[in-house]
Amino acid sequence: MNFIKKIFKSSNVEFSGINNKENGFAIDGLSKAVIEALRDGIIVYDRDSKILVFNKAAEKIFNLNSEEIIGRSFSPNDIKESKLKILIQTLFPSLAPAIVKHSESNVYPQIVDISFEEPKIEIRVATNRIGDSKGGIFGFVKIINDRTRELNILKIKNEFISTAAHQLRTPLTAINWALESLVRESLTENQKPIVETGLQASSHLLKIVNDLLDVSKIEEGRYGYNFEKINLVDFIEGVIKKVEEIAVPAGIKIYLKKPAGAIETDIDVQKMEIALFNLLDNAIRYNVKNGEATVSIERLKDKPYVQISVKDTGIGIPKEDIKKIFTKFFRAENAVKTAANGSGLGLYMVKNIVKRHGGDIWIESEFNRGSIFYFTLPLDSKLIPAKEIADEEEA
Repeated sequence: MNFIKKIFKSSNVEFSGINNKENGFAIDGLSKAVIEALRDGIIVYDRDSKILVFNKAAEKIFNLNSEEIIGRSFSPNDIKESKLKILIQTLFPSLAPAIVKHSESNVYPQIVDISFEEPKIEIRVATNRIGDSKGGIFGFVKIINDRTRELNILKIKNEFISTAAHQLRTPLTAINWALESLVRESLTENQKPIVETGLQASSHLLKIVNDLLDVSKIEEGRYGYNFEKINLVDFIEGVIKKVEEIAVPAGIKIYLKKPAGAIETDIDVQKMEIALFNLLDNAIRYNVKNGEATVSIERLKDKPYVQISVKDTGIGIPKEDIKKIFTKFFRAENAVKTAANGSGLGLYMVKNIVKRHGGDIWIESEFNRGSIFYFTLPLDSKLIPAKEIADEEEA
């Protein structure tokens, strides 16, 4: 069992379970039984890419028999053998048709998502090193999670949501237009508040429908991004001016702490405006009376990134809710009490937009004292992901 624990938890696995002698590789019987029972595929191989462990789950994923795999050394040239193609592309991900990296280069475990078209397979592969008793690297272990069924179910769910939202948007748009027209008409004192309430409700519902459509596009990887180089400071100043239209009536002051000089970076202007607007809208909506919101822009000294933060003096987030704040449809209890209307989709969209730009996002918050949302954007366009993919929610 020590063998299993260290494979999953250590970044440079060293254990006595390996019998690294000339006669090969050995693990104890209990560990072997556990490996065979795992639902994830396990492949262990040495530095010469000689396969030492190939469990039953791996047999199923790659449609190969362990007897023809264990003891054999593989190289990229073996991709020519059709039945080995998917296995070779998994062992050597640079050969795969489409991969998405979830870890930095040379940092273990290495985690990548690999997509295959024929046959249609989606897998997540975590690769870790196996150390020897002398401090060197004996070999590697790959843990393969077959996500094909999971992602197919997600696709079906998204298609249903997208279809339903499309069907709702057309009549809602018509209702919204009709109510907007009525508001401009000469109404009695009794009629006007009724129409205004209806307009407010239909506008809110229409926004939820549009957010659902956007989330569906995000999760299907078709939200569509058009990157262009801009002056980030000027861009953020422009967004703040728009947000002040709702901040001033709410009695919230917005401040900007900007660096000296311009900061140029590549962003999708429309999508990043949605992200920043959502953060500022939350800073206004969940603030206290006569509160403040401060946007800070800072070029990081030791990394090719710029950091933006949105700090408010609002209600804060309970400690137990912070880890769930970027998940779909989640709203903290105190947020619901402060503002009943809300879909819980805004921060999920913000996180995915930031991740698609190659940045990261996190939060610091103190209950009843306010929150600070931080996010980074790369200054080097090479750090922007090549493929659009939804960032998964934390469990």
